[in-house]
Amino acid sequence: MSCSETMTKSDCSILTTGSISLDPDITPEDAEEKARLISQVMELQNTLDDLSQRVDSVKEENLKLKSENQVLGQYIENLMSASSVFQSTASQSKKKLAPKKK
Repeated sequence: MSCSETMTKSDCSILTTGSISLDPDITPEDAEEKARLISQVMELQNTLDDLSQRVDSVKEENLKLKSENQVLGQYIENLMSASSVFQSTASQSKKKLAPKKK
């Protein structure tokens, strides 16, 4: 396990060496709890970093897929406009949608 920039020097020492300084104000139970909490914080920081990287990769993939969808949409439109089957259907649907004159 490695120390984070936000940890104090003594916290880092506890984390890396497993030993706790001889501070008379800290009971062994408190020191053990502190070391456990530090370990949990480090694990959560690593998890957050992993999730952040995953979000970035999903954003990139999303942009790539959007671009591919635009290309495919344009390709389909071009095929439809080049096909006489779709042109006659498109002109009929335009006639249906046109407002009737009185």
